[in-house]
Amino acid sequence: MAIILEPINLIIPLKNINYCYPGGFNLFSEHNRSKFGDSFCHDALLFRGGAVDLDDIETLVLYWQEMGLVPYAETDGIRCWKDMCVVRYFEAEPTLPCEWIEIDLQNNCVSMKGKPKGRIIGRKEMKLYYDL
Repeated sequence: MAIILEPINLIIPLKNINYCYPGGFNLFSEHNRSKFGDSFCHDALLFRGGAVDLDDIETLVLYWQEMGLVPYAETDGIRCWKDMCVVRYFEAEPTLPCEWIEIDLQNNCVSMKGKPKGRIIGRKEMKLYYDL
């Protein structure tokens, strides 16, 4: 599956949320139910927190960092995304290199690299899924 992009997006593999959030992604989604179908979205592998400005994304990055995720790593002296990734709407690459994400500009979505893209999940699908 794949996730539709908002203007600015924080993307996190669900396995990372399962690792750091007490109760995993299932409890995180219960605690934040009202945001799914709005700024939050997910498929079977990735979570997206969407925003229209960088301050909101920075707040999300700091929140997940406080939860125990590591935003950045250095590879050969180059700063790269590690446990999360920021992607801007209609840009071919994340804001920093990220080895686990694939961006589809034609369909304005992201998916886990190496996995079939399949159906694209957006606000409409989240509202139906969460019965909002």
